[in-house]
Amino acid sequence: MTAHDTPSATDAPTPALAGLKVLELGQLIAGPFATKLLGEFGADVIKIEPPETGDPLRRWRIVEDGTSLWWHVQTRNKRSLSLDLRSEEGQAIVRRLAGEADIVVENFRPGTLEKWGLGWEALSAANPGLIMVRISGYGQTGPYRDRPGFGVIGEAMGGLRYLTGHPGERSVRVGVSLGDSLSALYGVIGALLALQERHRSGQGQYIDVALYESVFAMMESLIPEYDGADVIREPSGSALTGITPSNAYPCRDGEHVLIAGNGDSIYRRLMQAIDRPDLADDPALAHNDGRARQAERIDEAISAWTAEHAREHVLDVLEAAHVPSGYPYTARDIVSDPHYQAREMIQTIITAEGRQLKVPGVMPKLSRTPGRIDGGGPRLGQHTQGVLDELGIDAETQRSLFERGVLYDIDRPAPAPREGGE
Repeated sequence: MTAHDTPSATDAPTPALAGLKVLELGQLIAGPFATKLLGEFGADVIKIEPPETGDPLRRWRIVEDGTSLWWHVQTRNKRSLSLDLRSEEGQAIVRRLAGEADIVVENFRPGTLEKWGLGWEALSAANPGLIMVRISGYGQTGPYRDRPGFGVIGEAMGGLRYLTGHPGERSVRVGVSLGDSLSALYGVIGALLALQERHRSGQGQYIDVALYESVFAMMESLIPEYDGADVIREPSGSALTGITPSNAYPCRDGEHVLIAGNGDSIYRRLMQAIDRPDLADDPALAHNDGRARQAERIDEAISAWTAEHAREHVLDVLEAAHVPSGYPYTARDIVSDPHYQAREMIQTIITAEGRQLKVPGVMPKLSRTPGRIDGGGPRLGQHTQGVLDELGIDAETQRSLFERGVLYDIDRPAPAPREGGE
């Protein structure tokens, strides 16, 4: 019995995606982030990993007890099946799994799965209801399809990197793999749309997600402003160009506050709170287009006020005036914040090594069938035998595949050498 089959002691409602079978053929971030989201809401996610090494994410960033701490977020609620995708036997097992799956998620370079006989045409021919999410740097078509693509390149080509930083300085990257995560979200949206359509037609389809397009889709007015007004949007540091006031402002104690006073009524309350009725009542500043033309004047007035006070005082005054404000949270700030705690966005799990570890909670929050976390990420190949048992592959065949390195389980004893030294 798997964690997905365990009865709930609280008789909780059936998870939203219970009964959905998902096969993950990806690695690192984009594909696995998509399946993580599906798994948090009850889908049975089987993750394929290469023998001995596993997903490279197991060794990314901070590694303790032999496993990345990130692993326990990215791979929670999944089952690990470790097999050699380059072997004919491994490919045959994947085809059998795909034949029973609702969704396959992959993020290899286009053409890789086709080379192994695991592409869309092959898998959908055997399972016409299959939905396949294909995430790649540049998509399955077009002149760049064969180029390798990581999230940072997608962020650059999608237009985000150019805008990130201060005018005249070298662009900087966002501190997380945003292109990958956005692509995962679009992949999940596409899969759920395809599931809804399958209810009508009975047919599956594939979802083609490109990293650069996922970023580009977030770029707001970038293209119409260029086409309609011949304006190329430029980096603006901590401000939000054309939307005023929205910036970071220095405080007396060396800290900064973020203030978003760009709504018309919010702007008036902000100016009154900082004792600038002249700016509050100026007809030229009543609406955003007028304020944007005088952004420097407004920011100077706000900075002059914040610089006289400590950050906490500034935040108290602005909260009382109902002006959106805050400050950049560190990990320590997040973990200790009572609002995060009240909304269960910081949870504690027990890893496979027996360690207590704080991890992010689940979202979005469904009122009746919320998501859940079943511990941390699995050990490499932890569920290999169980998955093969479910497929009906007999013990002798499994033993042979383990001995020849087609299958792998880090907890399985190494096979004893055969007589004669073979």
